[in-house]
Amino acid sequence: MPESAYGPTNNCIGIGDILRQRGHRVVFAAEASWKGKLEALGFEEDLVDLAPPAEDAEEQDPGQFWKDFIRDTAPEYRKSTLEQLSTVTKPIWDSLIDGAKYCEPQLREIIARVQPDVIVEDNVITFPALLTAGKPFVRIVSCNPLEMRGENVAPVFSGLPAADRGEWDGFRAEYERTHREIWTAFNEWCVEQGTEPLPDLDFIHQGALNLYVYPEALDYVADRPLDESWHRLDSSVRETDEAFELPFERREDAALVYFSLGSLGSSDVELMQRVIDILGTTRHQYIVSMGPLHAEIKLAANMWGAEFVPQTKIIPLADLVITHGGNNTTTEAMHFGKPMILLPLFWDQYDNAQRVDELGFGVRLSTYAFADDELTGAVERLIGDTELRGRLAAIGEEIRRRDGLRKAADLIEQLG
Repeated sequence: MPESAYGPTNNCIGIGDILRQRGHRVVFAAEASWKGKLEALGFEEDLVDLAPPAEDAEEQDPGQFWKDFIRDTAPEYRKSTLEQLSTVTKPIWDSLIDGAKYCEPQLREIIARVQPDVIVEDNVITFPALLTAGKPFVRIVSCNPLEMRGENVAPVFSGLPAADRGEWDGFRAEYERTHREIWTAFNEWCVEQGTEPLPDLDFIHQGALNLYVYPEALDYVADRPLDESWHRLDSSVRETDEAFELPFERREDAALVYFSLGSLGSSDVELMQRVIDILGTTRHQYIVSMGPLHAEIKLAANMWGAEFVPQTKIIPLADLVITHGGNNTTTEAMHFGKPMILLPLFWDQYDNAQRVDELGFGVRLSTYAFADDELTGAVERLIGDTELRGRLAAIGEEIRRRDGLRKAADLIEQLG
C-alpha cells in the first residue's frame, strides 16, 4: 500500500516488479485514482478510496488529491519551514488522518479477500488494518530519513543545517505546539482499532522489517543510529519505465540538463515558467518534465518536454538535474551520479535540499527568491566542476552495485 503520490508508488512498483518476476503474487491496495495503471504493469489491484467519491466525478489522474492540495496551498510555500508547520505540514497530516480513518473498513475487507503473507506499506501514516491483520508488516520510508528522529540530527521538515543547532530546539517546540493535539487524537483512534500506541509525535508505527531509501553518501547514520530492524536501500530505481531516445541532436558545446519539480511541484506554473525562462537564456539543452498543467507552460527554444517523461531513462543521459528535492528524484540523481540544483517547496524537500548542499553534491537555492544569475551561475559551476562530477560518478557506480531493489525483495521474501 503506497501513498497516493508518484514517489512512493514508483518505489513500490520497482520492488513489487522484482517480487512479481520471482513468481510472487503482488496486490496493490493503492488509492482509487491509480485504477488501471498498476494492472498494466502486471500487478493485481484492490484499490481504496481515501474520501467519499463525488457522485459526478470523472476518472481522476493518479494522485489527483495531492495535486489539488498542492495547487490550493501553493502560496504557503513562500513561507519559512517554521511557518509552514501550521499552514502546510499540519494540514497535510489532517488530510492523511482523514484518509486513514475513511479507508480502514475497506482495508480490512481487502486483507480478508487477499489473505496476504506479508503486508508492505510505503507511507508516512499508520493504517491500523495493516498492523492488526496478524501478518508480518513491512514499513518503507521513501521520504528523507530524518523522519526517523534523533537528538543529533536536525528536526524533520526543517531544512536546518547539520552543523548549526541554533534553531533546532525552537523548530521542535513549534512542531509540538502545532501537532500535539492531532497526534494525541490519532494515537487514541489507532489504539481503539487494536494497534500499540504510536511513538511520541510520530504518526506511524515501525514494522517487523523497516526499509528506508537513501544513499549512504547522504545518510545520517553516524548521528542517528537505527536498530537492527532497519535496512537502508541506497536506491530503489524502478526498471519499468519505457525506453527513451533523445528527440533532438545533442550539441557538443552544450550540456544536457533535466528539469523537474515533480508531479506536485510542477503544478506551480508561475514557478515553472520563471525557471524555464531563465534557463532559456543559457547555451545548454534541457529536458523538462512539465506535469499535469503542461498546456499552460511555454518551453524555450533550447528545450524539449512533455507532461510525463521516463525519468529513470533520462537522468542517466543528463549532466545535471534541477529538482524540487523530492526523495525519489534526489536518490535517482545520486543513483546515476548526477549533481543537483534544488528548489524545495514543502515537506521533506527542504531536508533533502539542505543535505545535498551541505555535503557538496549540489546547490540549494531559495525557491521563490533566487536571483536569475544565482540559477545560471549554479548551472555553469556544477557543469564545469569535473572533480565533483567524477566523485559523483564513482558514488553512483557503488549505489548501483548495491542494487536496492533486489535487496528489498530479498528481505521481504525472508519474512514470507
